[in-house]
Amino acid sequence: MTDMTSGTGAHEKTFFGHPRGLATLFGTEMWERFSWYGLRAILATFMAASPAIGGLGLSRGTAQAIVGVYGALIYLVALPGGWIADRILGARRAVLWGGLVIMCGHISMAVPVRTGVFVALGLLLIIAGTGLLKPNISAMVGKLYPEDDDARRDAGFSIFYLGINLGAFIAPIVVGWLADGDRWHLGFGAAAVGMALGLVQYVVGRPSLRGAGDEPGHRPAPGERRRFGLVSAAAVAVVAAALALWAASGTFTLDAFALATTVVIVIVPVAYFGYILLGSHDLTAEERAGMRAYIWLFAAAAVFWMVYDLAPTVLLFFAEDHTDLSLSGVRITAAATQSFNPLFIMLFVPVFAALWVRLGNRVTAPQKFAFALLMVGLSFVIMALASRLAGTGRVSVWWLVLVYLVQVFGELALSPVGLSVTTKLAPQAFKSQMLGVWFIATSVGDAVGGQTGRLKNYMSEPAYFLTLAAIAVASGVLLFLFVPRLRTLMREHDHVPPGPAPP
Repeated sequence: MTDMTSGTGAHEKTFFGHPRGLATLFGTEMWERFSWYGLRAILATFMAASPAIGGLGLSRGTAQAIVGVYGALIYLVALPGGWIADRILGARRAVLWGGLVIMCGHISMAVPVRTGVFVALGLLLIIAGTGLLKPNISAMVGKLYPEDDDARRDAGFSIFYLGINLGAFIAPIVVGWLADGDRWHLGFGAAAVGMALGLVQYVVGRPSLRGAGDEPGHRPAPGERRRFGLVSAAAVAVVAAALALWAASGTFTLDAFALATTVVIVIVPVAYFGYILLGSHDLTAEERAGMRAYIWLFAAAAVFWMVYDLAPTVLLFFAEDHTDLSLSGVRITAAATQSFNPLFIMLFVPVFAALWVRLGNRVTAPQKFAFALLMVGLSFVIMALASRLAGTGRVSVWWLVLVYLVQVFGELALSPVGLSVTTKLAPQAFKSQMLGVWFIATSVGDAVGGQTGRLKNYMSEPAYFLTLAAIAVASGVLLFLFVPRLRTLMREHDHVPPGPAPP
């Protein structure tokens, strides 16, 4: 914390030259991410572990599918979570209630009883709470700055992003160490403590927020709040009734539930884009062209996350079964390998930020997306080789270090560009909604990625990795081929050599 003199001559405490409220939101988000990534680092192995050692005894394929759907729903509920904050609670209260619900979810996970009921309740609470907290705490960061202070706001988000990755880096190491030796619920308890620490900092630091997010941004029109409540209650009732009937039929299984949820998640963006393009909505020809280009980028992002977000399942199982968990002579847990990713992000964000500035407009969004797909595909080519070398034995953990390094190169080419290109291509009538739609690409990727575990019933592990690598690489090459056409649709230049038109 530093002191700076304001124009009135008073001394105002700041956080590295930024509003003091940034420190409050930085710490809250860091601890929330600690709880999220801590749980994620041990969830799949807990589900697949034998009941004799405190696990749920699920097959690894089922565990992969459930973790995939869990991650997908986390991103999907950001849409209603943003609406609730914007129309009813306000961002500040949404973050507070979201954090409390998340903490209750982790406490439910930590209950040391051998039943899946508390696990299911815990995951549902974490999903609901994250939907309230995650989109709205980021919105509050922006509200700390005057509207015309773009430079400091961008720098503030960079510091905030550091907090996210700091929590993500520490969590797998701490939670993985606590849960080692089949002490699963101790690890889940640590995640609950992390969220509790974030809530304490948030409540204590409320004065530093200076009213940011206290009030809803858009008060609901007369009857809108009531309609929202009725629709929400009806939706919950329909889903609950459908699940009850399904369970009563005797055909309900976790695998079937994960598959059905995945189908629904995939249908959401298809229906949404169809609604935009097939309706009039007073869209201009330029806006329609931009949306057609955006669908390609959305699909590319979904393929990227399909592979990238297999880290907490497929790569974690590989670390557990086929990796010598010794890093330069230091023993680590399988969960701790999940810390490689955020570490590389923190190291390379400044490098890629400087690279994109240096390259300027010479490298476009479609080219960056295509590069990201090639990188994530290459990472699974490396995994196929490591898997082949391991056989029934073990390989050095440095193979996983290399895999995560290559994947981070891809993420830094795609993730920071996604929101920017979404804002650029979204029709005026759908500006706010489209920012939420971007996260559905991650939701689709996570859900479909969870289903890829079914492929292992028909192929070896090296073949599995090569299959997913081939999908990513083929998608990247295809995107490269259509770059000229996509740039035309995006109106990035006036004269482009004609290329094949996307279907």
